[in-house]
Amino acid sequence: MAINMNKARRRVWIVRGGVVAVLALALTYSFLPRAVSVDITQVARAPFEVSIRDDGYTRVREVYVVSAPLPGRVLRFDGNVGDEVIAGETVLATILPSDPAMLDVRTRTELEAVERAADAALSLALADVARMEAAVDYARTEYQRTEELTRRGAVSEAALDRAELELRTQRAALQQVVAALDIRQHELETARAALLGPGEGQDADDTLECCVAVRAPVSGRILRIYHESESVVAAGQPLVELGDPADLEIVVDLLSTDAVRVSDGDAVVVERWGGEGNLNGIVDLVEPYGFTKISSLGIEEQRVNVIISLSDPATEWQRLGHGYRIEARVVLWRGVNVLQVPLSALFREGEGWALFIVRNGRARLTPVEVGQFNPDAAEILGGLEEGAQVIMHPSDRIADGVLVEQRAED
Repeated sequence: MAINMNKARRRVWIVRGGVVAVLALALTYSFLPRAVSVDITQVARAPFEVSIRDDGYTRVREVYVVSAPLPGRVLRFDGNVGDEVIAGETVLATILPSDPAMLDVRTRTELEAVERAADAALSLALADVARMEAAVDYARTEYQRTEELTRRGAVSEAALDRAELELRTQRAALQQVVAALDIRQHELETARAALLGPGEGQDADDTLECCVAVRAPVSGRILRIYHESESVVAAGQPLVELGDPADLEIVVDLLSTDAVRVSDGDAVVVERWGGEGNLNGIVDLVEPYGFTKISSLGIEEQRVNVIISLSDPATEWQRLGHGYRIEARVVLWRGVNVLQVPLSALFREGEGWALFIVRNGRARLTPVEVGQFNPDAAEILGGLEEGAQVIMHPSDRIADGVLVEQRAED
């Protein structure tokens, strides 16, 4: 009996000891440091580019807007957009005198009264002419009678002079009333002309004689037609736009903070223009003035136009036209064999930049000297060797000396 009890006690102690050992091992393992899963990439050398990307549009370098030289009625234009025109030969528009405006009742009544007054004034002027013609005839007869009496010695020379003066005075008065008659006739014509309505008093031959033909000032092609159908236009109103589609340039409006980094002669890559591949260009001009533009989010932005010329042969972009949308990338800096790291691996450390490299399975804080930046990567000038492994997107769990491991791919 005693022997069995000793064996039972021994088994209990063995079980208790095993449980304690397992718990001790579990506690020890739980307090051991564990490796943090991270994304690791290798530092390499590759081409590097710093650029500014934005939308733009094409336009003909020299656009000529042909306007109406005088007000009138423009006849229907038979040409089409894209037609070729020759300077000084191609007729772009034919302008005829416009029809008189319609008269309301009150205006017509007033003008009719003006016409009757002009007619009465003409009758009065005719009466004055008849009266003065009679006075001239009488003065001429008196002069002839006095001249005959003077030859006979019946009257003096002074009487003859007075008769001649009277004749000249009456003739001058006749000329005055004749001129007044001419004025009254023109006043009546003006009053009658004011009463003309649309289509009245016009002769077709006279209308064609007074038309004005507007000809193309330069050779090129028609880009836009403002008035294809017959219409009435004012002086200076645009009629047609002309230009040479083979002489294209690109306009990109950059933010003013980006435009100050662009210089004349910078290389440009034209993307998403509709054709195959990309086109090459060069910056011609950064305009010296900016303008305010409202973005799609309703934010006011200061923009600057950058003018770009296409350097590729015209055969490669001949399908582009005036006002086509493109996307341009202005290259500010370009390197061929540049040591670089992803931008997500860098963070600020004091006044400089730093990152974590992986060495012997642990993260090591490494200050680096950074050069150029682009939206994806940064140029490394010092502090890092090619082939080193760096941690991307380091979290607050990463510190110098922390165990790390490559995150398992899903």
